[in-house]
Amino acid sequence: MSLRIIFMGTPEFSVPTLAALAEAGHQIVAAYTQPPRPGGRRGLDLQKSPVHQAAELLGIPVLTPVNFKDEPDRQTFRDFDADVAVVVAYGLLLPEAILTGTKYGCYNGHASLLPRWRGAAPIQRAIMAGDHETGMMVMKMDKGLDTGPVALTKAVQIGETMTAGELHDRLMQVGATLMKEAMAKLAAGDLPLTAQPDEGVVYAAKISKAETRIDFARSAREVHDHIRGLSPFPGAWFELEIAGKPERIKVLNSEPASGAGEPGTVLDDNLTIACAEGAVRPTRLQRAGGKALGAADFLRGTPVASGTRVG
Repeated sequence: MSLRIIFMGTPEFSVPTLAALAEAGHQIVAAYTQPPRPGGRRGLDLQKSPVHQAAELLGIPVLTPVNFKDEPDRQTFRDFDADVAVVVAYGLLLPEAILTGTKYGCYNGHASLLPRWRGAAPIQRAIMAGDHETGMMVMKMDKGLDTGPVALTKAVQIGETMTAGELHDRLMQVGATLMKEAMAKLAAGDLPLTAQPDEGVVYAAKISKAETRIDFARSAREVHDHIRGLSPFPGAWFELEIAGKPERIKVLNSEPASGAGEPGTVLDDNLTIACAEGAVRPTRLQRAGGKALGAADFLRGTPVASGTRVG
């Protein structure tokens, strides 16, 4: 049995779920996504979101309201007479008029094991906190921030060196499969809902620019988790003096290493850097405006002597 679905999403993370629902034979009556944003080399061209582009290829009508404050936008949503809305990283808080604007309500694909990591940046925050496990959840949305009852869950292990980018790619495929299963169960009238526990609530705040700088006064484990949690975007960084001028060096991969010294001091010719406890060795780096390089290639072009202080 197929459903009439309104799909709501914006980034690449959302696209596999849209494709999976279409392939399952559901009727996607509309795709809602964020409006085109300035992009291109000069920031002058309007760029359609990944969901916008994917929906057009599938022949799905696309709508891009700035918000749902205006009644005509709310009425347009209701006029689709959809059974359900599926929401994956849409980028807007939905008002009650939209949450109740379909027969079965709105179901969200969220990248954490709720109630841990409610909010905007669950993938990055899980890695930055040193979590060993996360997952995808399908939940029925209510007026709170990721507070609705959970329908289906799939746990995913976080490897010791896994970056946010790698976890993102894994979870977006898991999420597509899980939402496809959830909608099949909903269509069959067999989708369970379980209230989230009151204990264990943690919020995943949006990543700020201020916290991307690497603090070597933390332990090596914390620095390593910070680096991989922000890789590849926005990227953790330190300052290094090159030709007499400080330059930001983005660290995309790292590994804990042995060694001790004043935090921020380079301990050897392999760019091992002392932390408050232990040391960390960047393994993939990028100068401003340059391409990402392995540590050996980076050091050939930008030698960093033992004893150098970075910050």
